[in-house]
Amino acid sequence: MDTSHHHGTSAEGRDNGTRRSPWTTVVVMLLLIGGFYLLREHWGHVAGYWPYLLLLACPLMHLFHGHGGHGGHGHHGGGPRNEDGSASKRDW
Repeated sequence: MDTSHHHGTSAEGRDNGTRRSPWTTVVVMLLLIGGFYLLREHWGHVAGYWPYLLLLACPLMHLFHGHGGHGGHGHHGGGPRNEDGSASKRDW
């Protein structure tokens, strides 16, 4: 008879790594606070770069956006589908 108890120490008891360490939260908050004060002190220098930062944001958003928000799209093939889900052939 096994009388040992396991209280969530195995990989099965965890929530797949979605929980962050408290130290990660502390570091992120310190970086945000430091970035705010740095930006506040050097606003005159940064304001001249806004047009370039805006142009840089467009390709970065395309590069780093997630593909999880495409709900409702059944396929990405672009053509009509048969009832079995296969692509239909068109006679052009």
